[in-house]
Amino acid sequence: MNKLNQISISLFCTLYLVLCTFYSFSQDLHFSQYNNAPLLINPANTGFSPDCDFRIGINSRTQWAATNVPYKTTSAWGDAQLFRNKLENGWLGLGAVVLSDVAGTGNLTSTKTYLNIAYHQLIDDNNLLSFGIGGGLVQKRIDFDKLTFNDQWNGKFFDIDVPTAERSSFIANNASYIDLNAGINYAWFASDNFYLNTGISVMHLNMPAETFFNPNTVDARLSRRYNFFVNASVKVNDALILNPHLYYSKISTSEETVIGFNGQYNLSGENGNSQLLFGIHYRNNDAVFPSVGYQIGKLQLNFNYDATVSTLTNYSNYRSAYELSILWKGIYGGRDGSERAMRCPGF
Repeated sequence: MNKLNQISISLFCTLYLVLCTFYSFSQDLHFSQYNNAPLLINPANTGFSPDCDFRIGINSRTQWAATNVPYKTTSAWGDAQLFRNKLENGWLGLGAVVLSDVAGTGNLTSTKTYLNIAYHQLIDDNNLLSFGIGGGLVQKRIDFDKLTFNDQWNGKFFDIDVPTAERSSFIANNASYIDLNAGINYAWFASDNFYLNTGISVMHLNMPAETFFNPNTVDARLSRRYNFFVNASVKVNDALILNPHLYYSKISTSEETVIGFNGQYNLSGENGNSQLLFGIHYRNNDAVFPSVGYQIGKLQLNFNYDATVSTLTNYSNYRSAYELSILWKGIYGGRDGSERAMRCPGF
């Protein structure tokens, strides 16, 4: 690929991301390992952890790493169950998540901080219903000095020293707003060998405005994003548990569907203290991403690689992404988890 094509593609990708931010025609920031970032998918997931009392997670995604300006997304999150012994057959979930993303030559930086609360109610020994809400502050910033525009093309390359009239279209290089989300979950704990979980959520419930332009001249309201997921856990035998997943998300005219499964293979006998983690998923018209990981005690490490199958495979620098997730689960002191009301597959 020659230098001009590289510049053109870089410019296209930067402008595409900026326009997505202005007009909300694209997917929100997300991870391929969406199941390891549960608070970003549905606030009703907060405190829903059948095998533990609290969780702490870190997610890191790098996309198009072979370019000069790879796109990096990082999140840190945690949640906990509260009042399990105070509420009859129910409990509260409280959690928080911080998400940071830096994209493109203009350093389009997004920082999102959310606080979620959820209520979980056991209907009977086998059925659980959950409701959750979340809200937080979103801040976005861009460095216009690192961007080039059409009127800076001098016939050979984009010259950042050439004055541009297009900067006058912007009124600020930063934007901030309050973002609200809500969701509902249902779980069926059929037996010690099978459980099913499904949920739906609405993100950007208040449709906040997000723009670097004059909001009086541009309709900058974010479209509501609708998420749906269903997953199951099936204990095949004493050494193997499979977790099939389906995830669907829609915002404005953009849709995303992910289907696949994760697996846990017991390496340590009855206690399941050591497990091999594996999986493979497909995102429609985009990528296939296998994953591999390891669990020791309550600590899990997972790595996946996105192998692009869309038209971006024509550009070698723009067809890869990889993620690392770290998850630690815990049980409050004085408890061993054996008295938990929910049955779910485990070693």
